[in-house]
Amino acid sequence: MEDNEPVTRRSQRRENRMSTVQFLYQWESNKPEILADDICQFFENQEEDRAYYAFAEELALGTIENIEIIDGHISEHANNWTFDRIAKVDLAILRLAIYELLYRNDIPPIVSINEAIDLSKIFSNPDSKRFINGILDKMKDKITRPLRKAAD
Repeated sequence: MEDNEPVTRRSQRRENRMSTVQFLYQWESNKPEILADDICQFFENQEEDRAYYAFAEELALGTIENIEIIDGHISEHANNWTFDRIAKVDLAILRLAIYELLYRNDIPPIVSINEAIDLSKIFSNPDSKRFINGILDKMKDKITRPLRKAAD
């Protein structure tokens, strides 16, 4: 690499979200008996040390703890789509984004939506971006806090 080439590195939060999507995808396929142990084991086996993934652990646990409410919102907004038809990776991305929209007032809603779309570009196919954006756009209309900044 030449000295004038820019070095691109994903942010820690992006990497944490990517790991969360991977965990949620795995969780959907094979639900563990003891969630805390599974989360611990998954994040201990990542590239960085476990402390690096503290945000991801919070997101994964929060998403799963609120899965019924989150899935209710997905069902409500995924017109003509049953859960069987939604790609598992898209479902993981949607679950994470909706968790952030509903329960993480420290994250501006527009950030959660943009991150979900970016994650779909990384993990899914080009058509998924429109599907995910459509559902999150409908969810955005239900948010009563400012879209572009974290709530106080």
